[in-house]
Amino acid sequence: MRKKVVEATVRALQRAETSLPDWVLQRIEEAAAKESHPLARHHLQFMLENVKIAGERGLPLCQDTGLTIFHVQMGRDLSLDFSLSEAIAEGVRIATREIPLRPNAVHPLTRKNSGDNTGPGMPDIILDYVDGRGLSLTAFPKGAGSENMSLVGMLNPADDPFDFIFRTVAERAANACPPLFLGIGLGGSFDLAARLAKRALLNMPGESLEELQLLERINSLGIGPMGLGGDTTALGIKIEKAFCHTASLPVAINFQCWANRCEKVVIQ
Repeated sequence: MRKKVVEATVRALQRAETSLPDWVLQRIEEAAAKESHPLARHHLQFMLENVKIAGERGLPLCQDTGLTIFHVQMGRDLSLDFSLSEAIAEGVRIATREIPLRPNAVHPLTRKNSGDNTGPGMPDIILDYVDGRGLSLTAFPKGAGSENMSLVGMLNPADDPFDFIFRTVAERAANACPPLFLGIGLGGSFDLAARLAKRALLNMPGESLEELQLLERINSLGIGPMGLGGDTTALGIKIEKAFCHTASLPVAINFQCWANRCEKVVIQ
């Protein structure tokens, strides 16, 4: 089983780094078809061409191959006789050499690079237990351009969270390689809101009325692809919620660039 986890890690990263999920490609294609600004339309078409070339050549579609983040769903009845995190880390080291991936993991103070995308806290593993004996792994590489724009705000209960989200996106979207995908965490505590926002990106696409209304409002900004103007500033929004303290209202916004990379592998 350990070997299967290592191999699944490499396979998931290979696919995630060199292609995009079908629904993401569809969103970009739809945006390009209806875009009224010629320059913005060209940028969207360039993105689609970039994905095509990456897939044909088996190369990463972005030079920033991201931090290695994984969502693992593990059956409660499954017993492992090895460290799951160490097996995933081994797969990351192999993928870094073979795909290849740019070594991005550095010490926060010395900035010394581990050279293999692993180290304390890396890879980042989000673990959920599910019924049964199954095991699945989703690779979700996250680049710094969009991650650096992400924000947690500790609002007052009387504040409007959607106004806060709108203002934040208006200020930061152009620097996050739009058109964007936005994961929103509403409620919880300071750190739970941030994790909700990350989970929101993993659980896309969102289709609720409040998500669609916020998407329309953000697209009215006219920031457009790569921040150069256009009809499409965001391609998708997902909101995850949790109860919070009566005196607080945490709101987290996790920005994701147009290259919303993600690949799930079920381990048999």
